[in-house]
Amino acid sequence: MSVESTKDLSTITDAEIFDAHLGGKLSVSSQMPLNTKRDLSIAYTPGVAKVSQAIADDPAKHATHTWASRLVAVVSDGTAVLGLGDIGAAASLPVMEGKSALFKEFGGLDSIPLVLDTTDVDEIVETVIRLRPSFGAVNLEDISAPRCFEIEKRLIEALDIPVMHDDQHGTAVVVLAALIGAARQTNRDISSLKVVISGAGSAGVAVTNLLLSAGVDDVIVLDSRGTIHRERDDLNPVKADLAARTNREDVMGGLAEALDGADVVVGLSSSTFAESAVAKMNKDAIIFALSNPTPEIMPDAAAKYAAVVATGRSDFPNQINNVLAFPGIFRGALDSGAKKITEGMKVAAAHAIANLVGDDLAPGYIIPSATDDRVMPAVAAAVAAEAEKNQ
Repeated sequence: MSVESTKDLSTITDAEIFDAHLGGKLSVSSQMPLNTKRDLSIAYTPGVAKVSQAIADDPAKHATHTWASRLVAVVSDGTAVLGLGDIGAAASLPVMEGKSALFKEFGGLDSIPLVLDTTDVDEIVETVIRLRPSFGAVNLEDISAPRCFEIEKRLIEALDIPVMHDDQHGTAVVVLAALIGAARQTNRDISSLKVVISGAGSAGVAVTNLLLSAGVDDVIVLDSRGTIHRERDDLNPVKADLAARTNREDVMGGLAEALDGADVVVGLSSSTFAESAVAKMNKDAIIFALSNPTPEIMPDAAAKYAAVVATGRSDFPNQINNVLAFPGIFRGALDSGAKKITEGMKVAAAHAIANLVGDDLAPGYIIPSATDDRVMPAVAAAVAAEAEKNQ
């Protein structure tokens, strides 16, 4: 596990960044020697024809005699890229290359980025379906809400391989893992917590759903117009579904009203948390201010009111980072031959991450570092074990 200081990170220059990206971040290398005519005859013609014919005769050999079963497609249309928003397919490619590099480094999985020059839901779904023989799993990335929900749902239904929108579910898994750690640190069970989620985009919806699946039953979600409740008549179908399953007391108003008596707040939007609102939270509050690069409230201010604070940044304690989740989730799903990534697999992943923090649990260490090399094997094993229960 490598350790870098905040000073090391703060000295990165623009020139260093652009020089590192010249020519892109990825390349493809052969696993077979190609030094002699014999090598060529085995790897390509005429030998390869025997393998292709064998796959035509027995489709199961596609998984064992190609790289498809170990290859993840990272698919984006560039409509919700990091903090940049809708910058288009071409501009999103450096980010998708980076995601593929993370798959290789942290998950041991090959990955290819595919950026699609369309924002049409039907076209995206049809394109990915037609590419199915090339890949063993699909990681959807940086696709704007609410389109991302439909795209993921339709691809899960159409394909017989794992499909996951990481902006939704990777975030949700790590938030749940951190919440488990924070609850342990403050001697509570997550089922006893009143949780407020600020943001009803892709991550906010997924976090809500996973927390409910994990046993949290008191959740209030806010969008740009305030709390989501059953009396609102301006909700799209996704938010209407949330209204039916959350905010059991139909709290109305904004963040201040939602935080009155809350135990946890999770920031997943570009809003800010006023200290006056955070001050209304219960004793031993838990604050996850996850917006990047500027958290909803800075850690030093949050610490005045909270027992545990987390952000999405690497230069503060308790970083909520998707890289803790997605490499192991996909690795475990592929290792087990799973056709889908289920809620149970996500909950298992979150517990695996949280359980890596033991006697060293502390307010500033409720979750492992993104560079902790124990994480991926633990997550992969937990996900595979959960998948195998249902096979």
